[in-house]
Amino acid sequence: MPRPIIKRICVFCGSRPGNRPEYLEAARELGRLLAERQIGLVYGGASVGMMGALANAVLRGGGEAIGVIPESLVRRELAHDDLTELRVVNSMHERKALMAELSDAVIALPGGFGTFEELFETITWSQLGIHRKAIGLLNVGGFYDGLLNLVEHAIEEGFVMSADREMFLHAATPDVLLDRLVGYEPPQAPSFKWLERNQT
Repeated sequence: MPRPIIKRICVFCGSRPGNRPEYLEAARELGRLLAERQIGLVYGGASVGMMGALANAVLRGGGEAIGVIPESLVRRELAHDDLTELRVVNSMHERKALMAELSDAVIALPGGFGTFEELFETITWSQLGIHRKAIGLLNVGGFYDGLLNLVEHAIEEGFVMSADREMFLHAATPDVLLDRLVGYEPPQAPSFKWLERNQT
């Protein structure tokens, strides 16, 4: 199977900056690299926190930045008013569906509950065969170590298949993660064998 061409990447990240300067630095570096590699950004549309740092870096580099934000969050998340395009939708469900439609791969930067929810839904969609896009975690300063350990624990306890750890990639720096996403080869077909007979 040929590798999918990545024209745009959907990035999930926090509307807060976090407590460490390296979080914003990583967001800016990812944005710079996206613009340099002529890969468009699709993100949550805010002008603040990790989201704002990422989008501004893309725009400074002359890249494409598309924001998708629900009407109810336009004021709360301070929608970015200088993007290539800002799409305002009616609900969070519409937001996620449109972000998925517009992008060819996914990256999760450090963030909070919203970022976690978006990431896990995307991984679940991959597990169910709804999409075959590359998914990456930008593990800045070990931010996602706990999540990666949780996945290993779930595998050990029999709730996640060991093969499913291959559904997402991770790296500590934006350049390495982008290289891995571009080189990602989706599995031939998803596995729908959830339970063995002795588990029913």
